[in-house]
Amino acid sequence: MTITATTARERMLLAKEAARTVGLLGDGAKRDALLAIAEAIEAAAPEVVAANAEDLRRGRETGLSEALQDRLRLDEPRVAALATAVREIAALPDPVGRVLDERTLANGVSLTKVAVPFGVVGSIYEARPNVTVDIAALALRSGNAVVLRGGTAAERTNSALVRAMREALASRGIDPEAIQTVDEFGREGARELMHARGIVDVLVPRGSAQLIETVVAESSVPVIETGAGVVHIVLDESAPLEWARDIVVNAKVQRPSVCNAVETVLVHRGAAERLVGPVVTALQERGVTVHGDGAVQELAAGVTPATDADWATEYLSLDIAMRVVDDLDDALAHIRRYSTHHTESIVTRDATSEERFLAEVDSAVVMANASTRFTDGGEFGFGAEVGISTQKLHARGPMGLAELTSSKWLARGAGQVRA
Repeated sequence: MTITATTARERMLLAKEAARTVGLLGDGAKRDALLAIAEAIEAAAPEVVAANAEDLRRGRETGLSEALQDRLRLDEPRVAALATAVREIAALPDPVGRVLDERTLANGVSLTKVAVPFGVVGSIYEARPNVTVDIAALALRSGNAVVLRGGTAAERTNSALVRAMREALASRGIDPEAIQTVDEFGREGARELMHARGIVDVLVPRGSAQLIETVVAESSVPVIETGAGVVHIVLDESAPLEWARDIVVNAKVQRPSVCNAVETVLVHRGAAERLVGPVVTALQERGVTVHGDGAVQELAAGVTPATDADWATEYLSLDIAMRVVDDLDDALAHIRRYSTHHTESIVTRDATSEERFLAEVDSAVVMANASTRFTDGGEFGFGAEVGISTQKLHARGPMGLAELTSSKWLARGAGQVRA
């Protein structure tokens, strides 16, 4: 369905108006709307893939990084996966109306705290057309309207996806203005979105550290901060070689361009001779460049000398930093210094080390004996995610439906007045 509003502000105002009706939709109506969106995305797959090919062509011509090209790319299987994710979100329980607390005052007034939609959810992101669908679907399932700024790199792809989703809403008698994009207004559209306090209720940035920092610093709309992923895996003294090798390789290679891919491996000195060589070899066999400290270089061939900058780098590529640490205390100190508080994991058979790591590491997701690639809304059972929050207010970690709701108290009396 064609978008007729001519300014970014007009579109956001239309989203605010649509949020009133979307917020009152029942569980069945929202579920049906999402199923219609899934069907529309599948039907529009040829158009979406063609638009994406054009975006990719322009991206290559303008020097878009390989990591962003990977995130931008949508082929037929990836489009099908988007539709599957929407259906999974539709099948989730309705988060709106959940009773969060209830009590009766001494005077007989009944109080109930319930989950309610935010209203209008905004998102600024880059080269991630899957986010266009994920956030729109999660917003609608939680009774919200959405305003999207998906960036120039994916503008044609996002336009095709938004058009399909709006047509799906209209086909079910739901106001299509509940899904808006300000992409065509470029940076000015992003600026308008960041300053739409009173129209947009919450803003979620997703992308590079620079993009997120810009939104956090400049926005007058409340922001849920997602963060870059300088992600660590610690190989403890008791770590089994097979676990260490398989977890590190999976966390780096399975999809290196995403924020939950491991960037730094810390190896306990007591296990270094046993683990460093085989883990480095396994990584190198998969095309990974290992940036290692002096100890790693002595224990494995073909290692690139690490610099101080490597410990703070989110590569988003087939590169990884590796350092030998004296003990768990040394590993924890390294993580405190360099972590972006996204995800950290330890590989160990020692229960004391495991529990200490889980308790002391201050990140959104802390793991033991598992790949960091599991930090994902879909893997956590959310169907999809709005983002992975690295802040501590309201939401932390992968954000699903519950994180797109606020709350209000309902008070029911029978003529009581306060003395």
